[in-house]
Amino acid sequence: MRCPFCAHEASQVKDSRPSEDGASIRRRRQCEACGARFTTFERVQLRDLTVVKKNGEREPFDRSKLERSVAIACRKRDIPAERIERLITSIQRQLETRGDEVTTSQIGEAVMDGLKALDHVAYIRFASVYKDFSEPGDFAEIAGAVGDGS
Repeated sequence: MRCPFCAHEASQVKDSRPSEDGASIRRRRQCEACGARFTTFERVQLRDLTVVKKNGEREPFDRSKLERSVAIACRKRDIPAERIERLITSIQRQLETRGDEVTTSQIGEAVMDGLKALDHVAYIRFASVYKDFSEPGDFAEIAGAVGDGS
């Protein structure tokens, strides 16, 4: 593992333990060159996913993009971090079981479904960007759907 401080290639694992949600391993490492300590996380990846964008372009799946989108939707909401992490892991697992390629719309729909079950305000925030709301009525329509339980 490359040191984030000096970019040296070798580091020693000083401590390993499961993360709080049990979906990853947290490792404390020490760089063999500069002695700096840093933490890495190791998680299971079922397969390498390729994301097919709306314009047909393909790129590797990037979990950090998913994490950022969900974090923005959940900002300033009283949602425990471990529930958000479980949601992200669940969405990634769903996508990995669909095959080697997923579309951006499949990702968006999976996030919408997960957020709808997690927090209605986060769901509406994400939907406003994902569905590209342009009129106040768009918010009323999605809020009505949440209120109806549909």
